[in-house]
Amino acid sequence: MIARRQTLLALLGLWLAPRLGLAGGSGAEMPDGGPYVPTPQLVVERMLELAGVGPDDTVYDLGSGDGRLVIEAARRHGARGVGIERDALLVERSQAAAAEARVADRVRFIRGDIFEADLRRASVVTLYLLPAMMLHLSPKLRDELPAGARVVSHDFPLEDWPQERMVQFESEEKEQNLGTGATQLFLYRAPGPRPAETR
Repeated sequence: MIARRQTLLALLGLWLAPRLGLAGGSGAEMPDGGPYVPTPQLVVERMLELAGVGPDDTVYDLGSGDGRLVIEAARRHGARGVGIERDALLVERSQAAAAEARVADRVRFIRGDIFEADLRRASVVTLYLLPAMMLHLSPKLRDELPAGARVVSHDFPLEDWPQERMVQFESEEKEQNLGTGATQLFLYRAPGPRPAETR
């Protein structure tokens, strides 16, 4: 079961990497479309619950897909949100979905590179990225997130961060899409930027 799950997630990563602009170097052209795997609704709800999202939060979703996580943060929890997504069509879809959910005044979606996003205003960051991407993203999260900001990662941990909490559960929707419903969510708290002289 574990080997099957790892294989499926590895295959998922073959298209996730170029969509997030992490293949072919920094000069790689941003794709206009391509496949994506939406985060199941149950996983969205559990991620927001684990982060303790509330009206005072600003949630950044890095690789935001169709925008559902940011939209739910605004609709159900009263938060503000920002989605960063390389796929222009998904950004358009996210904006339309936000308008339909009547939260367009509380969320925005940016077509761009997650490594170029300014995260200093984020109080919550949500991730569904492969381990190699997480490793490269870790220093940016440390350098930019304010102390106490929460980071919730779906399935893949930030290996060099101490976990505050980890939850496991099954998702039927995920099993239908990927062949396995096994889900892990990891919660972290940002230590805050280090003084310049200690970096």
